Amino acid sequence: MPDSWTNIEVELVVADYFSMLSTELRGETYSKAEHRRYLRPLLSNRSDGSIEFKHQNISAVLINLGKPYIKGYLPRYNYQGSLKTRVVEYLNLNLGLENQFLNFADKDIFRPKTDLNFERLIVEPPLLKIYAAEPELAYNPKSIKINYLEREQRNQKLGVLGEELVMQYEKWNLIHLGKEKLAEQVRWIAHEEGDGAGFDILSKNINGTDKYIEVKTTKLGKETPFFFSQNELQFSIEKSENYHLFRLFNFEEQAKMFIKNGNLNSICHSEPMTFKGFF
Repeated sequence: MPDSWTNIEVELVVADYFSMLSTELRGETYSKAEHRRYLRPLLSNRSDGSIEFKHQNISAVLINLGKPYIKGYLPRYNYQGSLKTRVVEYLNLNLGLENQFLNFADKDIFRPKTDLNFERLIVEPPLLKIYAAEPELAYNPKSIKINYLEREQRNQKLGVLGEELVMQYEKWNLIHLGKEKLAEQVRWIAHEEGDGAGFDILSKNINGTDKYIEVKTTKLGKETPFFFSQNELQFSIEKSENYHLFRLFNFEEQAKMFIKNGNLNSICHSEPMTFKGFF
């Protein structure tokens, strides 16, 4: 069994992770392999796989803190509480990162750089995994700031462009299936009526019945959590059979999408973000 990571090793790998993340948020290229080659001599005989696993743990910590993460390091949530402590300490000592996070969430959004091939747009959804992380640390006010993942999702232009793309895809798909008349009936409800309907797009199943689509878009990877309202949850329960989540990810680069059918309680793990108190 490998030795536990020392505090110095964890601090080194955290600093290396944020160096890569900062470069990525600036839109610059870098080599993960080169970073590992530089880091390995500073650690206690750690393999590339071990270093990568720790980087994936850091991605999970950042997601739980509501921060952007390195897209190439998929989150692994079975991290130790001490790792979260080191990540929070680094964030508190490097407050300039907040400006990069804010730019990530609020910057002007552009359509995907490459022409989309609708035949290759859809990918398999992430697997629902059961994981057990260590109990959260005691309240630390310095670690609780803006949830940039939620703020990104509320970026109006990102949401509009994502819904616009799904509108195009749905019409293309129905025409591709020989249902041209059904394609003419696809409606952009969020654009026509606002956000209160509980879904974004009213499309058609191939048998002509209604298909309710909720679109969630991110510039990050497909494991990035999304946020939904009580109204959206309730509507998904009421229309479970015909309710579909369309999750767009990697939006500005090589956009991809997965689709899940059913109510939001069944197609993902969810946790309450806010509560209502009344007398």
